[in-house]
Amino acid sequence: MNKYRGRIYFGVSLLTLSCGIQSVYANNAFSPESQWMLGDWNGQRTALQQQGYDFSFGYTGEIATVLDAKQHSSDGTEYADQFALGAHLDLEKILGWQDTEAQITITERNGHSLSQTSDALAGHLSSAQEVWGRGQTWRLTDFWIKKQFLDQKLDIKVGRFGEGEDFNSFDCDFQNLALCGSQVGNWVGDQWYNWPVSQWAARVKYNVRPDLYAQVGVYEYNPENLERGKGFNLSTDGSHGAIIPAEVVWQPKVGNEQLSGEYRVGYYYSTADAQEITQEATSHKQGGWLVAKQQLTAHQGDASRGLTGFINLTLHDSDTNTVSDMQNVGLVYKGLMNSRPQDEIAIGVARISINDDVNNIVDTRGLQNEEYNAEIYYGMHATNWLTIRPNVQYVHHVGAYKNGENAWVGGIKFQTVF
Repeated sequence: MNKYRGRIYFGVSLLTLSCGIQSVYANNAFSPESQWMLGDWNGQRTALQQQGYDFSFGYTGEIATVLDAKQHSSDGTEYADQFALGAHLDLEKILGWQDTEAQITITERNGHSLSQTSDALAGHLSSAQEVWGRGQTWRLTDFWIKKQFLDQKLDIKVGRFGEGEDFNSFDCDFQNLALCGSQVGNWVGDQWYNWPVSQWAARVKYNVRPDLYAQVGVYEYNPENLERGKGFNLSTDGSHGAIIPAEVVWQPKVGNEQLSGEYRVGYYYSTADAQEITQEATSHKQGGWLVAKQQLTAHQGDASRGLTGFINLTLHDSDTNTVSDMQNVGLVYKGLMNSRPQDEIAIGVARISINDDVNNIVDTRGLQNEEYNAEIYYGMHATNWLTIRPNVQYVHHVGAYKNGENAWVGGIKFQTVF
């Protein structure tokens, strides 16, 4: 823990700083009205954006501690974090290439996960700190170019990026992994690589109409991309095949108040061989997903505030995958209090179900069936560049063992934009 004390102090200093800042100049460094902690660089940042250069530098920190556990002493605290440095380039403005843009993102992860170090969470299928994982190291996370054709109806993206950026995408505001981001990548993670891992890929999207599009992608499956020393690996040596996802996305505006929604249905297939759970043969991973998110109400007629509901469903083949299916559901209310119109409160519950064939493998901890993860958080919009989300999590049947631990976890997730 001492090794990461400096990073914790860094996070605490952000929280303290946000409470004491007062400025009437929105573009000044540390102004709560600025969208960046370091301000607009005396107007140069906005000028660069207008010329097509949009630079970003973000930080996410997550602390988690065991509050109580049924079978173990309630101790243990860990901290994990991530820096993300990026540049989005409008190549039409920069080079005159019509409807063309590019993205470069470099990330660095560090720290430890409570789910990996606490006895109370031993075997945790989810994670109490979603920012941890995929090797705590520097990585080239995005390196792609995208161009639109046919009056912007056809959209082609090629380069290095992860599946979850375009397929089975979902918000990542919760701290518990089972309620954050692309869920397929969480349960088929031996082949489907979410952020911050990248691989060579291509994605083709066609806009059927403004609120409806279909897309298909091809993503290299290369286990070497997970290795700690290969965060900037551009070689295809070690490739074993490809993941091919397809998806239809509908983004309606509902009712007189034009409440936003997003509905995704998709399927993936892997061309790579995968060992079957029974160890008797090899097969190919495949499965599908359904994602639905819909704003349900507007707060006193203000559609930027109100209640939103969501649900995620994933289904995976029973031959090769340890997790057979997963569901999560939740509610988010933004702007509940007029005095805090940009704050939000959210609650979510996730169920992770184990493939029945896994129970044919002897485990002294007993049979596995389902693990449940729940979280409630309050998201405080401290400034336009800092959001703080204290949270409480509950994990029922850790590891999906019928006699598994039940544990309460307390956490704080904060995100800032420099």
